[in-house]
Amino acid sequence: MTWLAEYYEWIKAFHVMSVIAWMAGMFYLPRLFVYHAEKAEVGSELDLTFQTMERKLLKLIMNPAMISTWFFGLVLIGLGMLDFSSVWGWVKIVGVVAMTGMHGWLGARRKEFASGQNTRTGRTYRLMNEVPTVLMFLIVISVVVKPF
Repeated sequence: MTWLAEYYEWIKAFHVMSVIAWMAGMFYLPRLFVYHAEKAEVGSELDLTFQTMERKLLKLIMNPAMISTWFFGLVLIGLGMLDFSSVWGWVKIVGVVAMTGMHGWLGARRKEFASGQNTRTGRTYRLMNEVPTVLMFLIVISVVVKPF
């Protein structure tokens, strides 16, 4: 992987852009779920509109962004950019794995809405909307400040 070292800045730039796109979706999809749960009756035109928005956000933006975040992040790890001898490196990895788990949870909730089987309230989605924010703080502080 040493030949990739000369492209480090490009790889890092694409990693950061991927993270930004992924996080935009991670913040927006739970908010869509809040309104979907509170305002749309199953089978209504509004329900179908929310389903289209949610599906496209997940499939066209969030999934590719998550995959490219992981890809470029693993390349950066291969280049030695993550310090596994320090706690901060492990905290970042755990945070990214947790963010990926949250992504999976959101995908499962989208399928429930699509099948007309959502049982969660807008309040639940409001609370879950905070999870990506907390994880983002943990990840960014771990990488930039390296307090541990």
